[in-house]
Amino acid sequence: MAGAMTIRRGIGLLHRWIGLALAGFLCVSGITGAVIAWNEELDLLLNPHLLQASGSGPALPATILAQQLETRDPRLRVTYFPLQPAPGRSQSFFVAPRLDPASGRPFALTYDQVFVDPFTGAELGRRARNAVWPVTRETVVAFIYRLHQHLHLSGLWGIERLGLWVTGTIALCWSLHCVTGIWLTLPARKWRWRYWKPAWLIKRSGDGHRIVFEGHRAFGLWAWLLLFTLAVSGFSLNLYREIFHPLLTAVSQPTPTPYEQRRPRPKSMPIEPGVSYGAIHAAAMAEGERRGWTIPPGALLYAADYGIYQVRYFHPGHERGAPGLGAARLYFDGADGRLLGERLPGTGTAADIVIQAQFPVHSGRILGLPGRILVSLMGLVTAALAVTGVLIWARKRRRGVDNPRPAAI
Repeated sequence: MAGAMTIRRGIGLLHRWIGLALAGFLCVSGITGAVIAWNEELDLLLNPHLLQASGSGPALPATILAQQLETRDPRLRVTYFPLQPAPGRSQSFFVAPRLDPASGRPFALTYDQVFVDPFTGAELGRRARNAVWPVTRETVVAFIYRLHQHLHLSGLWGIERLGLWVTGTIALCWSLHCVTGIWLTLPARKWRWRYWKPAWLIKRSGDGHRIVFEGHRAFGLWAWLLLFTLAVSGFSLNLYREIFHPLLTAVSQPTPTPYEQRRPRPKSMPIEPGVSYGAIHAAAMAEGERRGWTIPPGALLYAADYGIYQVRYFHPGHERGAPGLGAARLYFDGADGRLLGERLPGTGTAADIVIQAQFPVHSGRILGLPGRILVSLMGLVTAALAVTGVLIWARKRRRGVDNPRPAAI
């Protein structure tokens, strides 16, 4: 019995100090996660002058608009764009600088996204989504998204993945925190449901501290599975290369994508494509028809560091909004346009499906609108549990109580 109590006390201390160390991060992560579940809607609300188009009639082909954009400003390369914007929406293009032949360095662009009227081709505006400061109405949603993803630490001290390492480690510790939390709510001596049941309830009587304590424990239990899922998926997304992929390969072998079969070029040495977006779009249309797909090509992407085109298939406006495991993807060689590979949702090895599920699960989009609502609520619950956990610890510290069993998630 003494040994069991010692183990329980150790788990309690581990849970307590992990919770205190992560409290600030979890508050930020929870609140920003609740916000970015609605990033498209918020962006449209804040920036209708960029995202809305009031024209009518047949829209110009997106590949033609991309070509016109590169012709107007030869300093840029279009890197990603949807092929058919949702009704009433502008045509957006993500862009990156080309190399300056004179200096051998990338041109200095002050923007990375351009909005165009799909009916007239007129430019509606530009913005620098990756700008850290100042935060404006046009960049605030992207600022919050990157704060959630990597705390704006990526690239600090020249370390490109620093922010992902930090947030991935936080998510890994949060996963352990969830496990120790539910352990501490279990009955200490004898397992019976009637002994565990009180941990799931909040008594209306009692002082404020007791209500805070029981609310912290009960909300943590009721939301435990969802919180643990968010923690694990956050770890898998951010520490995919370093930890998640090696662990996954011990159980099932993921199918390598064309990206993983090539060594990337440095950002300062991009690969110029040998075929145009128009040719890739035509090849993607033909390949989709050959396969009998009813979903059209929805977006085109060119990765200049790999020399690979990627085509995503989805109905207009549904790339992020449709439930499921995401869009089907085909990969084409940027040099000659030949088909390199595919990623089809719900197919492949067990590892492939697990990998496909991580972002849809973490964002809630695997369930569509209900999933996004649920994830947004879980973000607020995460922040609330972090705050109440600190309040519980602070009160015990003031009273000089060293409780080895904080019984919290």
